[in-house]
Amino acid sequence: MQSMNIFTVFFFSILGHRTLYVGVRMPLVRQAHRHHRNHGQKHRKRDRVKESVSEDQESHDTPSQRVQFILGMEEDEEHVPHDLFTEMDEICVKEGEESEWKETARWLKFEEDVEHGGERWSKPYVATLSLHSLFELRSCIINGIVLLDMCANTIEDIADMILDQQETSSEFDEATRKKVWDILLKNHHHQNEKKKGSILPIVRSFADVAQKKAEPQPSEKNGLTHETTPTDLSKAELHFMKKIPVGAEASNVLVGEVDFLTRPLVAFVRLSPAVLLPGMTEVPLPTRFFFLLLGPIGKGKQYHEIGRSMATLMTDEIFHDVAYKAKDRSDLLAGFDEFLDQVTVLPPGEWDPSIRIEPPKNLPSQEKRKMPGPPGVPNGSVCHEETEDDRGPELQRTGRLFGGLILDVKRKIPWYWSDFKDGLSFQCLASFLFLYCASMSPVITFGGLLGEATDGQISAIESLLGASLTGVVYSLFAGQPLTILGSTGPVLVFEKILFTFCKDYGFSYLSLRSCIGLWTAFLCVVLVATDASSLVCYITRFTEEAFASLICLIFIVESLEKLLKLGRKYPVHMNSDLDQLTLYNCRCSAPQKPNVETLDYWNSHNITSSTVPWPNLTVSQCHEMHGEFTGSACAADGPFTPNVLFWCTILFFATFILSSLLKQFKSSNYFPTKVRSIVGDFAIFITIVIMVLIDYLVGIPSPKLNVPNSFQVCMAVLFSGDVLFFHEEEFTFIVEQKNEHLFYTVQ
Repeated sequence: MQSMNIFTVFFFSILGHRTLYVGVRMPLVRQAHRHHRNHGQKHRKRDRVKESVSEDQESHDTPSQRVQFILGMEEDEEHVPHDLFTEMDEICVKEGEESEWKETARWLKFEEDVEHGGERWSKPYVATLSLHSLFELRSCIINGIVLLDMCANTIEDIADMILDQQETSSEFDEATRKKVWDILLKNHHHQNEKKKGSILPIVRSFADVAQKKAEPQPSEKNGLTHETTPTDLSKAELHFMKKIPVGAEASNVLVGEVDFLTRPLVAFVRLSPAVLLPGMTEVPLPTRFFFLLLGPIGKGKQYHEIGRSMATLMTDEIFHDVAYKAKDRSDLLAGFDEFLDQVTVLPPGEWDPSIRIEPPKNLPSQEKRKMPGPPGVPNGSVCHEETEDDRGPELQRTGRLFGGLILDVKRKIPWYWSDFKDGLSFQCLASFLFLYCASMSPVITFGGLLGEATDGQISAIESLLGASLTGVVYSLFAGQPLTILGSTGPVLVFEKILFTFCKDYGFSYLSLRSCIGLWTAFLCVVLVATDASSLVCYITRFTEEAFASLICLIFIVESLEKLLKLGRKYPVHMNSDLDQLTLYNCRCSAPQKPNVETLDYWNSHNITSSTVPWPNLTVSQCHEMHGEFTGSACAADGPFTPNVLFWCTILFFATFILSSLLKQFKSSNYFPTKVRSIVGDFAIFITIVIMVLIDYLVGIPSPKLNVPNSFQVCMAVLFSGDVLFFHEEEFTFIVEQKNEHLFYTVQ
């Protein structure tokens, strides 16, 4: 009886409404005016708030205030908001086949589209809507059918309620009504179904419908047209079901173009209670909301965007709650207008709409939209002025001795145990491997470069040991554990200059390096005690970018220089003559002008140049005897293996190209989303493993890093390790703390 009263009130309330073409302004139809109130205008409002609405409700003159009032109303059992799964189906007509509803998109929190070809789902992404489609959707809500808290058990009942609202329209005769009925009862084909199901009958006459209504519904079926069989449930995407919260309900959006309508048919229905409609959604959830948009041929893209706007609107936290609690059309419009107040519009010439925005790691809280704002400020939005206090608490000066260090400890202690516990998750494995490669690669690379620059006094093994010790200690006690320690470009330049200085003036390089390390440690303690790290907040973005670019350029330049050095050690034979191939050799011979070191070696071993069988010596023996290599197959340092330079060049560019392709594989159309995500996360590690295996299988002796088998004391002086310079660490820290890098410290 209650549903009939609501139905009657709504029926009389829409008699004066006009139907509007989507996106096209239509003139008002002259009809007798009923219940006019003089507002100094000639136009009547499309929908009035029910007369039972109190004056307090009418006093809310902004959408935000109206929404706050709606959300503050008492909740009954049927109007408690639930999590929503939204599915959008579009009518699909194929040649020689019956038309059907085909699933094209779905929303749980973010939008997922069926990719071209209908084989798989896209990655979830933030839905981007056109402003025009939002205004058209608002027009649809104003001029379309709105049925709230309607009782329905089947899709036939919903079709009855929608079509009964069009009985007064001259366009909806019996033939049109039957066609709309048939469209609503078409099969629903979901992406996870391998074959077309036949859950709903294809054609059903009015006589069949009347007969079905006359028959009593079996109580054990709960009013459903078909029982949910195990076969039907097996078609559901069980893996996706695990992502849907318990107690969630469904929202169905049906849009499409048909050839028997001359103007759109729009309906928004809220069912009470929610009912399970077999075959309507891809997962067996009870349907709470039902949105229908059918229109004439030629505007399919337009209807698709309106449907996306409606589905996205249902995922908005505020409008979602308003849709559950709305009493009439004006409440829905208030929620819609509040949503529009929060929308951000991007200029068309500055952003490509085809770019899909990745979902954020942390969703912003919407609680401020539920709270009343200060007077005179629309929607509670306060103009924010940047002040010095806007910088993070890590960079604020305390004015106390070791005050910053004390605050860092207080911020880290609550999260200290969770840092270890969260690391046990399998999802962290990709980060571990990536950080391992990201840490090891520069340490080994710059270790080799340091070995060349310092004549082996500091090389890869020392760099590896120093980076390991300092990295572990820093990660355990530092405020930003994501900072990767190790030798970088500025350190390499410093080491070269320092070694050259020691060599020119006869100083011991390692002794002086140890003193510099101790003084650096002392100065760092002084800087920490005086909160000097707060000064980095004055570093400009230009300086940050220049510092980050310097490191990248040093990596690129050093790698190219290394490749050029290989060209000198493994030269390319130019202008080779095949006829001279038999003369192509490299043999050992006595030095023409032996130096003092060579003569001392010969005298200590009681040998002379004439007693050594130079042509019969091996390469290592020739080096030991201080001989010289002569012949067309010799390089500057002696014989070499051909093709090494070209093979290293292939490895160089293949590693870069393969790692780039694997990184981009994450956004490709191949394989399921989980597989693509794993490949993208492990791209660097996979690339290194593949290229090392290829190099091993080919067998060309490309240069390898010389790592000793054991740790030894370097020239009787304790190694001081790689020292973390203050300015370099602070630069790295502030670059990492940028919001676009998604790194967070403890708060």
